[in-house]
Amino acid sequence: MKKAFKFRLSPTKKQEQKLFWTLTRCREIYNAAIIERQDAYNFHVKQHPNYYDEPTRKQLARELAVGYYEQKGTLPQIKDLREEYNAIHSQVLQDVLLRVKRAFDGFFRRVKNGEEPGYPRIQGRNRYNSFTYPQAGSFSLTHDNRVCLSRIGSITIKLHREIGGTPKTCTIKYEAGQWYAVFSCEVEQPDPLSPVESEVGIDLGITHFAALSDGTFIESPRYYRKAQKTLQRRQQALSRKKRGSHRRDTARKLVARAHRKIANQRRDFHHKQAKELITDHQVLVFENLHLSNLVRRPKAKQDEDGTYLPNGAAAKGGLNKSLLDNGLGQFMQIVMCKAACAGRQVHKVNPSKTSQICSACGKIGPHKDLSERVHSCIHCGVVLDRDENAAVNIYTAWKRPTYWARLCGGQAQCVEAPPF
Repeated sequence: MKKAFKFRLSPTKKQEQKLFWTLTRCREIYNAAIIERQDAYNFHVKQHPNYYDEPTRKQLARELAVGYYEQKGTLPQIKDLREEYNAIHSQVLQDVLLRVKRAFDGFFRRVKNGEEPGYPRIQGRNRYNSFTYPQAGSFSLTHDNRVCLSRIGSITIKLHREIGGTPKTCTIKYEAGQWYAVFSCEVEQPDPLSPVESEVGIDLGITHFAALSDGTFIESPRYYRKAQKTLQRRQQALSRKKRGSHRRDTARKLVARAHRKIANQRRDFHHKQAKELITDHQVLVFENLHLSNLVRRPKAKQDEDGTYLPNGAAAKGGLNKSLLDNGLGQFMQIVMCKAACAGRQVHKVNPSKTSQICSACGKIGPHKDLSERVHSCIHCGVVLDRDENAAVNIYTAWKRPTYWARLCGGQAQCVEAPPF
């Protein structure tokens, strides 16, 4: 299996200038490769008389389009015209073109599947932030805590933990004023943890970060909410600075550092909570949430005269902010990765009616608004926290799928997603 190890770099001023210079040259190659593919399609495929015939258009696109190997073969010619590219390792430039290929492959895949296409875009200097050495021979780690990068030099690295396995690639990344080295390593499958008897359903939410079917609650840390005043102050200072000035660049870095701290705090919280769940439980059951739908803004409402009506956009905006602050998608991904290494099982079930059905008697109650945080059954009189009731139902939907389908009236069958 593959595993990534991320360490912070401490380059000198001269080395940092070299890193920025390499990053800029790689970005130029990336943007030029995208433009070359666009021009090849516009001038060779679009101008063909049978362009509007779909089978002919697809055949022309396959025959006349510029691909990865054609662009890779032009790198020696580019180095003859632009001698500065000789100062960059050849495999780094090849990996840039491979990124372009992957971007277009993803674009065509999304078009074929009917998803939002997302055409590859030209990258600005604040968006293209990394380059990769794809083979171990172009980089190495020394005994004195330094990483030696071909054509750049030896840079001090903070190895805060041991690198497991064999490093295969090294990605140099710039994030909000800091440089990092990310090593992709091939490691052996770790030994699974000792099996335990506990199985639990987990309801991810807003008031509580997570509610477990055994009655345990994980409170939400709300890192973004706590840092809003700092972000607001720094963002206001940024907006007052003149565009293109050094002071604006300094203010922009302060805003980026504040966001970086929030992201690091959130990721640390996710890893710690995921480790506890994986250690204590053999099976974890989540809802199969579509997070992009949860944070979608409400549609505009109009009356017969065309006047816009209140649609709750302000309240939905605050709800979306809290959902994104919890980082539920990242947390579930971390849990699944840790479970795969520890020999645990992670399942997902259909979330339909998990908040409406009573976990005690199995009867459907009236619809609950999001502001109603207590489940009070009108049939059996049981009183539970809303999220705890949902967590029990999530576990029931996985443990007893036939019973759960009968409770839902056959309208919302329990659909189990693949574990990982």
